[in-house]
Amino acid sequence: MLRVCSLGSGSSGNGLVVEAWDGLHTSRILVDNGFNLRQLCQRLQRAGLEAGSLDAVFVTHEHSDHVGGVATLVRHHGVPVYCTAGTAAASRFDDGHIEWRRVEAGQAVEIGALRVEPYAVPHDAAEPVQYTFTDGSRRAGLLTDAGECSDTIVAALSGLHALVLECNHDAEMLQRGAYPPFLKARIAGDRGHLSNAQAADILDRIDRAQLGWIAAAHLSRSNNRPDLARQALAGVLDCAEDEIGVAYQDVGLDWRAV
Repeated sequence: MLRVCSLGSGSSGNGLVVEAWDGLHTSRILVDNGFNLRQLCQRLQRAGLEAGSLDAVFVTHEHSDHVGGVATLVRHHGVPVYCTAGTAAASRFDDGHIEWRRVEAGQAVEIGALRVEPYAVPHDAAEPVQYTFTDGSRRAGLLTDAGECSDTIVAALSGLHALVLECNHDAEMLQRGAYPPFLKARIAGDRGHLSNAQAADILDRIDRAQLGWIAAAHLSRSNNRPDLARQALAGVLDCAEDEIGVAYQDVGLDWRAV
C-alpha cells in the first residue's frame, strides 16, 4: 500500500511524507524539510508520526523553503539524506558535517518497499530534481518548483495514480501584485514557478488514464487563491472543483491512499 501526506507546502516551508507498506514492513521517507525541528515534529505529530520513524530525507533542491531544516533533522535523528551532487554542494552538505547519498535523475533508489525515481526539472537551482514513487503496483508523483513543462516531466508524470502538482501563481494576480519587477520576472520565467495555467497544461499533456486524485501545491499566498488553482485543474479533468485537493502552507494535506 502506498500513501502520501503533505506537512505543508509553500514559500514558508515544504515537506511531503511518502509511505509504502509491503504487508510486513513500512518504509517511510520525507521529501524536503523547510521547517525548523520544532515545527517539523509538530507537523509530523499531526500526521501520527515521529521524526525517528523516517527512513530517509530526499531533497529536491537547495532553496531554504525546501532544505532549511534538513541539517538539524539529520543531526538530531541521524536520518540519511539523498540529493544530487549539485544540491549537496549548494546546501554545503558536502563539507562533511552530515551524511548524504547521491541521487541522479533517471536512476531509481530503493528504500525498503518504496522505489523513488528522480527526474530533472527546469528551476533556478544547482541540480534540481523532483520525484515519483512506487510500491510496485501504485505510483504517485511530485512536481513543484519548475518553471515550465518539458518532455522529461511529461514522461515522468504519465501513468500516475496520484499527483501533487505546483500551482504557484495566477499570472494576472502576479503581474498586478506588489512584487518588484525582478521578482515577478523570476517567478514567471522558464526557471521559476508554474502558474495555474501551466500546471493545467502539464496535466493535459500527461497520460491520465490511471489518475485517481490530484492536489495543487506550493500556492503563493500573495499571487494565487485555492479556488483559482482548483478551477484550472478541474477544467482539464472535467470534474467538480472540490474534487481537487490542496496542500496548504499551514495544514498541508491529510494522508491520502494512492
